[in-house]
Amino acid sequence: MTVTEPDATTAASANALAAPAPTPAPAAPTPPLAARAAAVGGSPVRDILAVTARPEMINFAGGLPAPTFFDTEGVAAAFRAVLEETPARALQYSTTEGEPVLREAVADRFAARGLATAADDLIVTTGSQQGLSLLATALIEPGDTILVEKPCYLAALQVFAFAGARVVAVPGDDDGIDPEALDALVAEHRPKLLYTVPTFQNPTGRTLPGPRRAAVAEVAGRRGLWIVEDDPYGELRFEGERVPWIASYPGAEDRTVLLGSFSKVMAPGLRLGWLRAPAALLRACAIAKQAADLHTPTVNQLAAAWYLGHRDLDAHVARVAAVYGERRDAMLAGLADALPEGSTWNRPEGGMFLWARLPDGHDAARLLGAVVAHDVAYVPGAPFYAEDPDPATLRLCFVTQAPDEIAEGLRRLRAGLNS
Repeated sequence: MTVTEPDATTAASANALAAPAPTPAPAAPTPPLAARAAAVGGSPVRDILAVTARPEMINFAGGLPAPTFFDTEGVAAAFRAVLEETPARALQYSTTEGEPVLREAVADRFAARGLATAADDLIVTTGSQQGLSLLATALIEPGDTILVEKPCYLAALQVFAFAGARVVAVPGDDDGIDPEALDALVAEHRPKLLYTVPTFQNPTGRTLPGPRRAAVAEVAGRRGLWIVEDDPYGELRFEGERVPWIASYPGAEDRTVLLGSFSKVMAPGLRLGWLRAPAALLRACAIAKQAADLHTPTVNQLAAAWYLGHRDLDAHVARVAAVYGERRDAMLAGLADALPEGSTWNRPEGGMFLWARLPDGHDAARLLGAVVAHDVAYVPGAPFYAEDPDPATLRLCFVTQAPDEIAEGLRRLRAGLNS
């Protein structure tokens, strides 16, 4: 019998089966996140809303308009109309600057309120929050100094932190920014811009009076400063007289960016806002928007334009503002019993928020856990400060609940603060 020697391939295969498998090399770690992503914290407001989503919770923490008063029938009619009448256009790409019919409608609303505006002065943004991000891209270099109010809208602080800006707070009082302090800080720091919510400010609800607006405009013109005027709440006035935009005062016309939104007056889910700015800056923001999202959804823009042309938005806003005024009054009526003796609070003429301060020694953030345990919530004020936070402050939203719910929420608040 002839024995055949195994060939080299067969031998190698046998040896491979007999040998242990090689240990795989350890996977290399993925590259780290950008430093700015690690350095910028989340929104305490969003964190609180996640904790307080239970149906039994009475939530004074949110900044949400009351959904009961959305014109759902009118908005639905708008979407039906544009999808039936111009479906190809509604579902197609649009220009970065936005649908001309909507820009013209927004420009007309500005003009009706005394600020001459053309459609070409505007970009439609995906909410006014995107307008802030576009401005940060177009204006701010890492290390640039910018000025903000004290306290300041929290999401603006996040945008400026991502941009790498150095943020300096301008002192003020119950009426808002102190123009003399602003002048001194501009001279000292040579900032690039001032960011302000001058009407029914978030978080305080305060409104900057006309004379101070004129003074802020004068400082900006004399010192060479951009003003970013954010106005998401200005139409929600339920008492007092309207104050003109800072953009309309001498000295500010060629250096003010005006942001606005349909979120508080039509529906936040549409994510429709706008940015009004001088031509060169507007062009830079349009390029930044091209890189961000190409354009705001066409169908939403056309639906909003249809709504403005076929419905009376001003009448709708007036009805909503009247209800919000009743809810503010309900909250004001119960605060003295709900907050510790020695607390103070303001009386906003519109908007969605009021600002309270507990007596010295109280920490609103530390007290929040006990308050939430009583099924009510607020937002501690400290995160709204760019520097030197006041731990005794807190923000209360009064628009989402009916007066009887507000009264019950304040009773729970008292129990939580005293527990």
